[in-house]
Amino acid sequence: MEYGFGIDIGGTTVKIAFFDCKGILLDKWEIKTNTENGGNAILSDIAVSINSYLIERNIHVEQIIGIGVGVPGPVDDNGIVNKCVNLGWGKVDLQKELTALTGFPVKAGNDANVAALGECWCGAARGYENVVLATLGTGIGGGIVVKGKIINGVHGAGGEIGHIVLEKEETEACGCGKYGCAEQYCSATGVVRVANRFLTESADASVLRMLEKIECKDVFEAAEKGDETSQAILEQVYSYLGLFLANICCVTDPDVILIGGGVSKAGKPLVDGTMKYFQKYAFHACRETKILLAELGNDAGAYGAWKLALDAFGEGC
Repeated sequence: MEYGFGIDIGGTTVKIAFFDCKGILLDKWEIKTNTENGGNAILSDIAVSINSYLIERNIHVEQIIGIGVGVPGPVDDNGIVNKCVNLGWGKVDLQKELTALTGFPVKAGNDANVAALGECWCGAARGYENVVLATLGTGIGGGIVVKGKIINGVHGAGGEIGHIVLEKEETEACGCGKYGCAEQYCSATGVVRVANRFLTESADASVLRMLEKIECKDVFEAAEKGDETSQAILEQVYSYLGLFLANICCVTDPDVILIGGGVSKAGKPLVDGTMKYFQKYAFHACRETKILLAELGNDAGAYGAWKLALDAFGEGC
């Protein structure tokens, strides 16, 4: 039997998963992401963890096909990371460096793109080759898969959909430095931002006014319980989200759009509310595009990373 590793590098933890060549997740664990000194120890820590795992389980290096890695930043087709703020990295030749540390071939990609590939392979988009994944968390991550292949772009920035501009007159800056990005309205922090702005600009009664600090889940819970102001806030969010996804479809025309990340825990109300506006704004040929909730959760990146490696190195597996 042949095996390999799918790795999802995050700003806080590195998720490492051990797979067989059929895509079965056999084991998984996490190590701390050491971002000190410009993240110099991250790849060596990963190598130590992998090598220790193989020794402990008496797995021969000849049985390892390779390693796939997802990174929270732009990664080009050659596996070179073009600056990753969360890790403290500048330009890093990840594939070359991790291969030197482990002795195994490495294939790398952007974490959200890789997660989209994972969902195509083993998640909610099984059976589809053309998929867009929008992960709505603290920010918005995006992954685009066309004919089963990730779209990285020339600079590794393909799939940075969270920075599509929805409000060109916005006066508050996005974290990326631009103004009016989708991330400012449709992410978890975006929902809170829309809520706070709505409450400031209106005198409408709401249970949200009783909270010292509003969180995204508070808005959804209050709306579900009948709070009309919270419902109005979510209508704004759904309108932004519908417009955002409709714009993406004008470029990609996917089989299916997946929504993941923490906001996706809102479930069917999120999908139904968004679909109403998506169909309003979408180009007519795209109006029936399916919007589904992602299924693999925090494992999506590991699955997709392993699929990257398997496609690159697993011939005959």
